[in-house]
Amino acid sequence: MSASLPAVRATLRTLVIYGVYIGASILFVIPFVWALSGSLKNPYQLELFPPEWIPDPVLWRNYAEIWTIVPLGRFMWNTLFIAVLSLAGQLFTASMVAYGFAKFRFPGRDVLFLLMLSTLMLPIHVSLIPRFVLFYKLKWVDTFLPLIVPNYFGGSAFAIFLLRQFFRNLPKEMDDAARIDGAGYWRIFFQILLPLSRSALIALTILGFLADWEDFLQPLIYLQSTDKLTVSIGLRFLAVTASSDISGDPTTHLLMAASIVSSLPPILLYVVAQRQLVQGLVLTGSKG
Repeated sequence: MSASLPAVRATLRTLVIYGVYIGASILFVIPFVWALSGSLKNPYQLELFPPEWIPDPVLWRNYAEIWTIVPLGRFMWNTLFIAVLSLAGQLFTASMVAYGFAKFRFPGRDVLFLLMLSTLMLPIHVSLIPRFVLFYKLKWVDTFLPLIVPNYFGGSAFAIFLLRQFFRNLPKEMDDAARIDGAGYWRIFFQILLPLSRSALIALTILGFLADWEDFLQPLIYLQSTDKLTVSIGLRFLAVTASSDISGDPTTHLLMAASIVSSLPPILLYVVAQRQLVQGLVLTGSKG
């Protein structure tokens, strides 16, 4: 009897844990399922109560119609262009800065690292006005440059922190062996450290891509022309300027369809690289 009690407790604990996981998953999935269902309905079916989860009839033409109302393809291309160039600069510069913090000893290293980490506590709103004034004087407003160029000057504090932790976990003997073979700092960095940090770089790529894809505030401030808008601003553009179609009907169903389409790239990226994301975060979180 006493031997079975721990087994019962373990079973109950497992059931509770899985119940919490399932409940949390349902809470996150329901909005997506409702948006998917609404994207296949006409606008008046969305106003029915009780709501109908299964659309009848299924209106696949809603997905074709959104491409004629707004240049959604252009918005997605703009966002992808910004994300790729931003990530290239962020990963390269952040990895170099992290390499310096992890492998070099110099006066004030730890103080500089703490100062760098302290920038994570500053909200982006603190620097919005100074940055806008700077980019306005450089005539960069209504271009992609304010969203791309800053990533080539140090990357992000979060990326530097994660890569520094990863580099510190690598054995020092590896660097010593490379130096004995005649390798310099740059060769060690490019041919040894970067290939070994593949999982960490993939994790940062996924996180950075998601941040760039859903960024709303910065594109809202710097981009003005319709042909330069990103996905997040494009959805707002659809919601505001295309509030009704030619017939005067509401277009909530079309906004849902556009939201589903715009969410596909980050979802596919996560599905393809989720293992590398978890592995990279685990490795960078190990104690060095």
